[in-house]
Amino acid sequence: MSSTIKANTNEESMLFRLANNIPFDDRPNHSATLADLRPSYISNFLYRINSDMYEISETMSIGSLATNMHISGEIPENIRPLNVGLLFFNDRPDKFFPNSWIEVVNKPDPTGDLMIERTFYGPLDKQLTDALGYIRNSILAEKVVKFPNRAESVRYFNYPYRAIQELLGNAVHHKGYDTRHPITVYVTPENMAITSAPGPDLSISDENLKQYKMISSLYRNRRIGDFLKELKFVEGRNTGIPRAIKALIDNGSSLPLFETDPERSYFRVTIPIHNGFLSEREDDNSRELAGVKFYRSKEEICSLIIKILDGGAFSKADLVQRMGYSKLNNTIASVIEQMLSDGIIVSMTQGNVHDPDQKLRLSRITH
Repeated sequence: MSSTIKANTNEESMLFRLANNIPFDDRPNHSATLADLRPSYISNFLYRINSDMYEISETMSIGSLATNMHISGEIPENIRPLNVGLLFFNDRPDKFFPNSWIEVVNKPDPTGDLMIERTFYGPLDKQLTDALGYIRNSILAEKVVKFPNRAESVRYFNYPYRAIQELLGNAVHHKGYDTRHPITVYVTPENMAITSAPGPDLSISDENLKQYKMISSLYRNRRIGDFLKELKFVEGRNTGIPRAIKALIDNGSSLPLFETDPERSYFRVTIPIHNGFLSEREDDNSRELAGVKFYRSKEEICSLIIKILDGGAFSKADLVQRMGYSKLNNTIASVIEQMLSDGIIVSMTQGNVHDPDQKLRLSRITH
């Protein structure tokens, strides 16, 4: 009647999923056989969760293992691995579920000159472990601030690891593995954004998202959640988001922004960098492009100077301009001094090496 609303494509898809009593991760996969399950991965999983099955797992057939792990189904004459089994116990789940990997993109400036992209494949737990390890070792940073007349110093991180662990684990848990969208982690000097697809179901309102209330009446990927919980990646019981929020508050960070669209085709969590790191960047080594301020580390400045001087000799003023800065700051000056000291670059002419018009070039050592 007058209240009838035509369902769009995404709503129809969700209705079909609701009508199917078997969730996607618990369905048999007719494109795979039991031979696609790796017994060594299953044994390793049992060892990691301290299961009583571990000791006998190496002597069991793959059929018995799959049955006991509840990762196979269908009638006895046509046993197939379940989707959850392929996602955790196959070398490349993306062969069966396209784009089921994690991409981490670190873009330190808008030009993309020094952008680093990493893609993490394999079983879901390996993807998550490797991606978190890379983020922890290559992106996260700690700062210690000491105050006069005060014994205690203040420590904080650009992004607290516990929050990243919870939010990325949540993305792996709730991703739709029947969609062709990878999980992406996009890092800029201002924030880190974790995006997965599809978005939260319609039982979670936009107001719920603003209030960080992610309690759904529909449970996506229950089996995947069970496995991740066994491996201590997620806590379950809708505690992941509150734990992430607490970690951010404890670190002194700003609260995240949750985003989706009306069709709930994606879900993005944007975490602002800790203000202490942003202020440091703007005060010392910032430049602006298209209205966005960003910074480069000393290592990145060194790499960029080498790249520029590979095309000829330039003065410090020329280098500064080609790197996009308005003036020579202390950080760039100290990098140039260190490169001169290390013999990476040399002065082309005699005279005062501190003269901003002095031409610099790469030394023969670098070639």
